[in-house]
Amino acid sequence: MDHFTYRNRVLHCDEVPVPVLAEKYGTPLYVYSRKTLVHHLKAIQTAFKAVDPLVCYSIKTNGNLHIARLMVEGGAGCDVTSGGELFRALKAGCSADKIVFAGAGKTDAEIRTALEHNVFLFNVESEGELSAIAEIAKSMGRVANVALRVNPDLPPKTHAKTDTSVKGVKFGLDIDTVLEFAQNVLKNPHIKVVGLHMHLGSPIITVEPYRQGMVKGLVLIDKLRRQGHQITVWNMGGGFGIHYKKNEALPASAFAEVIVPAIQESGCRIVLEPGRFIVGNAGLLVSRVIYTKDSGGKHFVIQDAAMNDLIRPTLYDSFHRIWPVAPAQNFAPPEDFQIENPGTKKCDVVGPVCESGDFLAKDRYLPPMTRGELLATFSAGAYGMAMASNYNGRPRAAEVLVDGGEHHLIRRRETFDDLIRPELEC
Repeated sequence: MDHFTYRNRVLHCDEVPVPVLAEKYGTPLYVYSRKTLVHHLKAIQTAFKAVDPLVCYSIKTNGNLHIARLMVEGGAGCDVTSGGELFRALKAGCSADKIVFAGAGKTDAEIRTALEHNVFLFNVESEGELSAIAEIAKSMGRVANVALRVNPDLPPKTHAKTDTSVKGVKFGLDIDTVLEFAQNVLKNPHIKVVGLHMHLGSPIITVEPYRQGMVKGLVLIDKLRRQGHQITVWNMGGGFGIHYKKNEALPASAFAEVIVPAIQESGCRIVLEPGRFIVGNAGLLVSRVIYTKDSGGKHFVIQDAAMNDLIRPTLYDSFHRIWPVAPAQNFAPPEDFQIENPGTKKCDVVGPVCESGDFLAKDRYLPPMTRGELLATFSAGAYGMAMASNYNGRPRAAEVLVDGGEHHLIRRRETFDDLIRPELEC
């Protein structure tokens, strides 16, 4: 569910026409719907209510303070993967006892800061990391609560760059040797193994990987308890897919039907780390056509959003629906964006960056576009602004949050002065 709809052939976010936002704040522009954000957070909380979930919003998907604060106000904790994300979570008002620190390469400084704030849990991914946490905790007179992140070695289920539970990836401890690893830390007074972590990748649009993961997890939790570890937390990460193309994703309740019974059987408290599921379809990227041209047998729509604004298409071969903000009368958004519809033309939607990989879509059927028209790139709320850069000397976009008929700037557009300010301050 989202709150982006066409009314009288004009795209609206909640009650606000998107052209109004583009006129006021310029383009490229990220637009978020507050109602959609709240709806998706509540959907997960409701689906897993039977097992009292700790829902930790994944800061890496979209770390804007206003969005993170909205999640915290809605009862969520935060999943962080760096010292900078920990800083953001705390600034957003998140209580440290609802923060999970993930990531495969935590530095000593990051570990120390997390211990100083008494974060709820560290997800541990290697023997070296666990040793470092133990050593730092000892020096501080602390005990660190950790969950062992296990790679359950499941069949491939998503893009190779976002599949985290197959052999040969950097994430997690090998399921075949994790018990030996756990035995070695059983008597360490500064480490307390309280949980199991199994993030399976993202985006996942079927329940089967979770079904397979829960089977392996139950066996492993039993064996860890037999070793003497008091396992009370089962962290299933995030990864629930969203609608990028049509209606390919499942509701949170479908995943809960598979996960909740296993959690109840385990006697653990569940931690979930959703990000994309909450914010992905809550945001879109608005851009303006600069030029069109025909070259080499292809038609190009050159608009002012580029790979520095949204890198997912070139990085992950990802698909985003793209359609004019105010199309002509006979051009309603199609049911299938990948097939030719009457009056449309196959084109590549590209940006101004000097790279052949600078595109938002290839071989996409769109109505005829003219200079100055607005385009909407949908499902851009997750890993859009979070992965934006200043490549080619391009200031990053502004961000706007819409709530009903109101809209608020939640990140101003960068200026040329912003691009060089850190260098001038040296």
